[in-house]
Amino acid sequence: MGRERPGHTLQATALVNEAYLRLITVNQVRWQNRAHFFAMSARVMRRILVDSARARGNDKRGGGARKVSFDEGLMQLPEAGADLVALDDALRELEVGHPRKSQVVELRFFGGLSIEETGEALQVSPDTVKRDWRFAKLWLLRELRGERVTS
Repeated sequence: MGRERPGHTLQATALVNEAYLRLITVNQVRWQNRAHFFAMSARVMRRILVDSARARGNDKRGGGARKVSFDEGLMQLPEAGADLVALDDALRELEVGHPRKSQVVELRFFGGLSIEETGEALQVSPDTVKRDWRFAKLWLLRELRGERVTS
């Protein structure tokens, strides 16, 4: 939320509230551990943010999302809504060939987890998370620039 443009309509408290409401209404989920909860929370927050961005895009610009770069700053751009939609689309592509790397991005970017917390959630070492994070950022950067990435 800290990377959103000033004056955006979805506030951090509203995001947490919406995520909480969605998580408590899922009766069939049996929480395995703290890491499982964090992973599900990150996924729910991703969905909320992307759905909100898509809705804003549909209202303001006819729904067209533009391609953006993805760098260490992770979307320090004024129109983060369109960027989130493009990022979500790219993450779906990454997930096809590299599911764990996609999960690393989801946990770190949307869930706000540290490298160590991400490793705990995925049951891998911090070094593996660092490698996956580097790979995923480069893969996403190329994808968002329109440079087709072959796995």
